[in-house]
Amino acid sequence: MAEPDSLGALSRPAGPEVESRPLQGLALLVTAARSVATYLAISIYLLVVGPPGILLATLFRWGDLVHILGHGGVWLGLTISGIRCRLEGSEHLISGRAAVYCANHESNVDPPALYHILHPRLHVLYKAELRRLPLLGRAMALADFVPVDRRNREEAARSLDRAAERLKGGASFLVFPEGTRSRTGELLPFKKGGFIMAIKGQAPIVPVAVSGGRAAMAKGRFLIRPIVLRVRVGEPVETAGSTMEDRDGIIAEVRGRIQGMLEQ
Repeated sequence: MAEPDSLGALSRPAGPEVESRPLQGLALLVTAARSVATYLAISIYLLVVGPPGILLATLFRWGDLVHILGHGGVWLGLTISGIRCRLEGSEHLISGRAAVYCANHESNVDPPALYHILHPRLHVLYKAELRRLPLLGRAMALADFVPVDRRNREEAARSLDRAAERLKGGASFLVFPEGTRSRTGELLPFKKGGFIMAIKGQAPIVPVAVSGGRAAMAKGRFLIRPIVLRVRVGEPVETAGSTMEDRDGIIAEVRGRIQGMLEQ
């Protein structure tokens, strides 16, 4: 049975019918107000907490502080926007050992939500262009996120090598192998970078299927709908003992597990 959210509207795991249903009247006004409040709150949070946090993290080499503040910002955004996460398969989450969490990508809601619920200190492979963002760029560097310049193959390969070394040192990563958001919900072809990193780091790959992101905030849209984001975690795929010759088979297996969870 669906649970009522704080505004009295029904919140339920979102499907295609939710995404296609246009907002009207009071529902549209409430969603618009909530979206504006979310953007304002996150902006204020970054401006107030960001500079002193970055200063402290830099002076004391305290990268964990950036993760703590990051989780606070994500919690704030999800709470105000009315997005709730329902995690299934938590027994497959890995503790005490580095892993690569491999997820499908539907919307801008996915990365912060998964970062927040999957692991307390999750690292991310991100687009190198984001380094130009004044506060976020510096924060991601302090948090040991790894920038990848996909326009420069040699530089991208060096970035994957750095990420693999961090995996060996115990840092877990979140990757979106589709490389961009799917407009239809259908899985796009998987890029190989995250799998190369996992094999080089000999770390398990944890398949993650997220549903509801497009209903919350489809690509190109401003409004954030209050929905329940369903996150399913599958059984890890081991890479220990694997080589680059096994890469395509590992990609196919992980993709198949994500596809299977999406179809459930």
